[in-house]
Amino acid sequence: MKPGIPQGTRDFNAAVVHKRNFIFNTIKDVFQLYGFEPLETPAMENLDTLMGKYGEEGDKLIFKILNNGINDPKNIEKSKAGFEKVLAGKSSSDLTERALKYDLTIPFARYVAMNHGKLTFPYRRYQVQPVWRADRPQKGRYREFTQCDADVVGSTSIINEVELANIYHTVFTNLGIAKYELRINSRKILAALAELCGGSEKLTDITIAIDKLDKIGIEKVKAELIERGLSNGQIELIEKYLLIAGTNEEKLEQITLLLGQIETGQKGIAEVSFLYKLAKAINLEIDFTLARGLNYYTGIIFEVKAPAEVKMGSIGGGGRYDDLTGLFGVPNIPGVGISFGVDRIFDVMEEMNLFPPGVETAATALFFNMGDAESLFSFEIMQQLRKNGISCEMYHETAKIGKQFVYADKKIIPYAVIIGSKEIAEKNCVVKQLSTGEQVTVELDKLAAYFLNK
Repeated sequence: MKPGIPQGTRDFNAAVVHKRNFIFNTIKDVFQLYGFEPLETPAMENLDTLMGKYGEEGDKLIFKILNNGINDPKNIEKSKAGFEKVLAGKSSSDLTERALKYDLTIPFARYVAMNHGKLTFPYRRYQVQPVWRADRPQKGRYREFTQCDADVVGSTSIINEVELANIYHTVFTNLGIAKYELRINSRKILAALAELCGGSEKLTDITIAIDKLDKIGIEKVKAELIERGLSNGQIELIEKYLLIAGTNEEKLEQITLLLGQIETGQKGIAEVSFLYKLAKAINLEIDFTLARGLNYYTGIIFEVKAPAEVKMGSIGGGGRYDDLTGLFGVPNIPGVGISFGVDRIFDVMEEMNLFPPGVETAATALFFNMGDAESLFSFEIMQQLRKNGISCEMYHETAKIGKQFVYADKKIIPYAVIIGSKEIAEKNCVVKQLSTGEQVTVELDKLAAYFLNK
């Protein structure tokens, strides 16, 4: 059998893992800087926890897990009946009761609902874990990928949205992705648009359609709205809404003229205006075409776009969900959160060459193996370096110098340290910077300081 992995998944070699950890650590450091605490939830959830939370399109992308024992003779008939239900587009607990988690938000809401009596509110948590979606694999889109989320629950203050916007700005600035775009809108504004078009029951149809605007263009969005039963007059209002353009200030003026007479619209416009004025994220752009087709959002919504030159699309998103835990029988716990798409962020940084030099290697220095006596002596020096936080390793056997250089080059180790009998006697070593070929002699008791100053 030829070995392989499922489509839409990847193996990560050491260099890639080091780069991914650089991203994770950068994000975690910022989360912790803002007072967020870590949380982990299981890879799988009960299916009824996830279904109905992600909109019509999202529910189709949930990876369902077959029940144990479906081929047991006593379960055959139930399994067959369950399979028939699934073929008809329905769910069946006889066939599947669990699923891989689609995102981190719904499992987080489930956790809060189960533990709300033990938590201190507002509860600020961050989470870094893989999620799974049965999407069509393509560049920048995978079936298994890692999300990094930060959420605040138990508070309605829009100051939380301001802080989350600043988290985005701090993270992307620290990663070197200076030309990101942070787009914001409010679901209240979208709800007001639906009201203008005849009623709140049209909100889902409208948001699902306009959420595809970037991908399919305005004419196909209008065609989909027709298919969803909206009239020409309603579509004209939606088109007027989608064509709002200009500076952020001009957009706010235009949306006020269109929806400012509707109470829900007034609230949404006030939220967006407040966030725009207070957020220090200099790349913030008001975008009323932003819909985020997830049913649980109720207020401000975020989406981060990668720099235009890499054509990677969204690299983050989130929003407010004022009653998400109500889905689990625990009402009145408001929340707001954001997510980072680490896999896409990685691809952006690779394409833009943004990873710092040396990030892809574990060792700062390779100690050459010059013989048994020299190696034993070098071990003591290596331990002293490690105590000072300097990573190093020794070549595993006595070999020609050229072979050891090749090993260091392949592992992208920046420095070679050579200690032979002459160096032992003189209490020094030869340090060679492999990228430049620069070679210096360093006293052994000053070796740690040499590397710490690099």
